[in-house]
Amino acid sequence: MDAHEWDEKYRSSDLVWGAPPNPMVVEFTAALPPGRALDLGCGEGRHALWLAIRAWEVDAVDFSEVALDKARRIAAQAPRASRDRVHYRCADVTTVSSDRHYDLVLSAFLHFPAPQRRKLIDNAVNSLKPDGILIFLGHDSTNPEQGVGGPQDPEILYTPMDVVSEIDGRLEIVTAERRHRETDSGTAIDALVVARKIGLGS
Repeated sequence: MDAHEWDEKYRSSDLVWGAPPNPMVVEFTAALPPGRALDLGCGEGRHALWLAIRAWEVDAVDFSEVALDKARRIAAQAPRASRDRVHYRCADVTTVSSDRHYDLVLSAFLHFPAPQRRKLIDNAVNSLKPDGILIFLGHDSTNPEQGVGGPQDPEILYTPMDVVSEIDGRLEIVTAERRHRETDSGTAIDALVVARKIGLGS
């Protein structure tokens, strides 16, 4: 879908993705010391705000202005110190650039055809500081047949090994696995990759 279609999707529902952060994002970030984070495809801002409440400085990027407006309204309910840590930006996540290098880059449930996904991964890898962490999470290729929910187009789904292959040795893989997630409709199958950029002294 293009930005206009996503604008319409975000207009059609109060909260498209719900308010709580994804449990796997929580699992792999809760113990990290606060730093700078880049949330690619932040949508309504649930992960960006969750990180900001935990003292992270977050650049939250999405190409839907409607989603970003909703994210700002939701964040306005948080303490000022937390909401001031989130910096929203409307941009293409596959090409957005920054002079900052990040301690954490998050891509949660972004789905593109393989060429665009490779650009997204390249951008994420290049945005990491030494010792920075990438969390790449989405609907697994097996989900349409064996799970529930999510996009049904196989061209935009992937496996953990697809992501590992596209990282191409530039990061140390911490975990690459399929995860089962319980939803109201049944069990969804997600692809999760967590990877670390090797530090200069590592």
